[in-house]
Amino acid sequence: RARAKKMTAETCKAIFLTGHGGYDKLQVQEASIPALKGDEVRIKVEACGLNFAELMQRQGLYRRSPTPPYIPGFECAGIVEEIGEHVTELKVDQRVMCVSGRGAWSEKVVAPAERVIPIPEKLSFEEAAAIPVNYLTAYLMLFRCAHLREGQSVLIHMAAGGVGVAATQLAKSVPNVTLFGTASAPKHAVIKENGIDYPIDYRTTDYEVEVKKISPDGVDIVLDPLAGKDFKKGFNLLRPFGVTVLFGGANFLQENKSYFNLAKQWFQTSSFDPFQLIGKNRTVSGFDLGGLFKNPDVLVAMKELVRLYEEGVVKPKVDSVFAFEEIGEAQKRMHSRLNVGKIILVPRKAAKPEKETEEKSEAVSTEKNERNCHYDCVDTLCLWTPTSTTGTFEKCLRTFSGERNLLLRS
Repeated sequence: RARAKKMTAETCKAIFLTGHGGYDKLQVQEASIPALKGDEVRIKVEACGLNFAELMQRQGLYRRSPTPPYIPGFECAGIVEEIGEHVTELKVDQRVMCVSGRGAWSEKVVAPAERVIPIPEKLSFEEAAAIPVNYLTAYLMLFRCAHLREGQSVLIHMAAGGVGVAATQLAKSVPNVTLFGTASAPKHAVIKENGIDYPIDYRTTDYEVEVKKISPDGVDIVLDPLAGKDFKKGFNLLRPFGVTVLFGGANFLQENKSYFNLAKQWFQTSSFDPFQLIGKNRTVSGFDLGGLFKNPDVLVAMKELVRLYEEGVVKPKVDSVFAFEEIGEAQKRMHSRLNVGKIILVPRKAAKPEKETEEKSEAVSTEKNERNCHYDCVDTLCLWTPTSTTGTFEKCLRTFSGERNLLLRS
């Protein structure tokens, strides 16, 4: 759990990444409020978004990160408290959302006015904080990288996550688009309601096989936040003129900091022959919103997303809301892939009692162990450690066959 210190009048509460490693590297501390420049605004933050990139920052795997200590956070929503002398399109007391780039996990955020957009009154601060990163990522991938058109098909990995929910809604705004989505079985009803036509349980089936059962020639677009072996599988699913957009590396992320896993995933992602693109008439694209915050297309897309919200296309789904002091629990929930929609952080929310939080954390850990065990067994490797539950080990044995390897680690 993050530790809070007493705040003074000249400072505000913020979450700091104090180093690379475990959840204890995220701590609530005092932060100085930056001086306002002429083209900036100061926002009283009501809600912030949690993204997978911030999990990677904590482990030192995200390239566009400063050296700790620093305040993470790519997005927030709140109320304008002060504007710079050159700001003309925003006003004090206006409700806004902001894609800050970093530093959003704070009670007060100072950001360039061009990255701050007014929000409709009917949009809550929690919902607004769920829009910038996830919906910008989905929008720019679908319509700028992949050029989604009528009648095409899309495979959306992690369809119940923040980007997955956003991509589903935006893709369904195009007529006759067919959507395949991977998620664990308990989430299938939710992602179908959101617009996924064919939910696939990645834990118990091979999604490459399942997609080809329904669409033998594959799909037109793959949105890949996984990398590793899934990058190749996605590429193999593409039709001629198809596009796979790589925008993350979830397969790289493990709390045990396994260098073997990092090397394996890197090799599986990087050992790709570019000449396959010629023979197969396919395209591979990369996307990183972190490198586009100063790009004018981002502001245009932000305004378009507000319009789509007012038209009912964009429907932010908030999975859960955590206090700043619960940042570790929030990241555990995301890392375990338990969320359906966006995880939100609120600076002035009271943290839950310690005992209740510990029980919740233990439940999350157990579910994650069981999920990872089953997934690894299906893939050819079952990993069991002495910290795993007895039930997890029994599941390992039930799934194990002579063609696969069982690894016991001390």
